[in-house]
Amino acid sequence: MGIMDELGLSWDVEPESWSEADGVLGAYAAGQTDIFASPFGEMVKGSAARALTDVPGAQWQLTARVWVGFGGDWDAGGLLVWSDPDCWAKLTYEQGTDGRPAVFSVVTRDGRSDDAVGWPLGGDGLWLRISALDGGYAFHAGADGRSWQLVRQFALAEPGPVRAGLVAQSPVGTGCAVHFDQVTLAPTRLAHLFDGR
Repeated sequence: MGIMDELGLSWDVEPESWSEADGVLGAYAAGQTDIFASPFGEMVKGSAARALTDVPGAQWQLTARVWVGFGGDWDAGGLLVWSDPDCWAKLTYEQGTDGRPAVFSVVTRDGRSDDAVGWPLGGDGLWLRISALDGGYAFHAGADGRSWQLVRQFALAEPGPVRAGLVAQSPVGTGCAVHFDQVTLAPTRLAHLFDGR
């Protein structure tokens, strides 16, 4: 059984192509695909590939290791928590405009996105995690799946039913390959907000 079946994921927006083998889910994000709603109101995009599933209650953690075949600015793969097209958030391993991969995060409330750039990264892959607790969310990233750094904490506009899952995008490029492994979704509570343990 692959990651899609194990987690009950289904494509809300399909990638150009995807495959599963040996515990790895690969998705190829088509060019010019993104999910973002400009805070200035001039642009809304919802074309990024995303696979979503129901969450196991009010407290949960979604974790994955992500690799991205970077080619263009903002090529990315990551995790997503989704209520509706106007209310969602993503945590991504993404190429910045300086050509360096970094941690990015976007929180969208009332149809407008709050975009934040984290720290630059080296290496081939990155561990990402979304934790839901007490009506809010925490994003963490790390190099090894054991040590975590807080990216941001936030609440969505209205606590309510959400789904969670994976996202792949190539907003200005011609497409990029994203691979996910070690993907888990568990009804566990984050114990320590700032060190992520």
